Amino acid sequence: MSAQQDIVYMARAIQLAKRGHFTTDPNPRVGCVLVRDDVIIAEGWHMKAGCGHAEVEALKNVQDAQGATAYVTLEPCSHHGRTPPCCDALIKAGVSRVVAAMQDPNPQVSGRGLEKLKAAGVQVSCGVLAADAAALNRGFVKRMTENRPFVRSKLAMSLDGRTAMASGESKWITSAEARADVHKLRAGSSAVLTGINTVLADDPALNARVDWDVVQPVRVVLDSGLNMPVTARMASVPGRSLILTCSRDDCKRQALQDAGFEVYRLADKNARLDLHEVMSFLAGQQINELLVEAGPVLNGALLAEGLVDEWVVYMAPCILGDEGRGLFTVPGLQSMADKKNLKLCDVRQIGPDLKLTMITQ
Repeated sequence: MSAQQDIVYMARAIQLAKRGHFTTDPNPRVGCVLVRDDVIIAEGWHMKAGCGHAEVEALKNVQDAQGATAYVTLEPCSHHGRTPPCCDALIKAGVSRVVAAMQDPNPQVSGRGLEKLKAAGVQVSCGVLAADAAALNRGFVKRMTENRPFVRSKLAMSLDGRTAMASGESKWITSAEARADVHKLRAGSSAVLTGINTVLADDPALNARVDWDVVQPVRVVLDSGLNMPVTARMASVPGRSLILTCSRDDCKRQALQDAGFEVYRLADKNARLDLHEVMSFLAGQQINELLVEAGPVLNGALLAEGLVDEWVVYMAPCILGDEGRGLFTVPGLQSMADKKNLKLCDVRQIGPDLKLTMITQ
């Protein structure tokens, strides 16, 4: 195969991997294309944790893969998990060449799959469309390499940068189209995180209300003082609801657990949850992509700690006035030299609103 052919077939494998965007958590999204004599003979993708990996699904769709080339968006696994090693399946099927977009980011297994294939006489290439493959699984990559999720914060504001009226009223700044887009963000996230102040003000459900198959995100509330009401709406929503706290009040903890919450006590920093510990804990819970939907205090703290990888801001063409509430609470910014700079990556219109995607510089 030529280098250009490798790119074409890997691009197809990446397209297949995207089909698992809303369902593979906590596993990575992976696609596989089997090619022989410059003809695609089978395709597969990983659909859900516990189901067959992409390579196995592709092999199911062909009777004879002898001499084929397998294009896979992630290094085939060499270890037993919920399913047998994909390397063994490819070797047994008689595949003569494997092209992987990238190595497995897990440092404990990275490269072992490729070495096992080489040892069996399979020709191996790696690095075709690597950046595209990494972008597809940036949460999985970050969890494996940095022990924390990929963190995206969603904010909604008026044209004058306000998130609510002075009274706290905020429904609705943005349009129905923008709110539907947020549910799509939730559906693609492993977890949705908010602070106790947002819960007390809005009593959100924090679930993804979409009309396609989705693994519902875990709901996470930062509640240093265990002020979560046992009657909170999310307690009755199917799925996991986690409360992270630094409180030692066992009576409150037990009451919340009896209501259906999972309560975990983490380390504190100045009597509030240590946000770095929060991210490490969530990585331990196999959270790949974390969506933050919170108020100015928590967003300001995350900004100050440099813990947000991407900011998604929906800007509505309305004015809330100078008494409205702002996006961030960030004390200590006294001069222009102290300002926090963001890099604008994407702008698009969602209904009447603008969706701005930025990263921290």
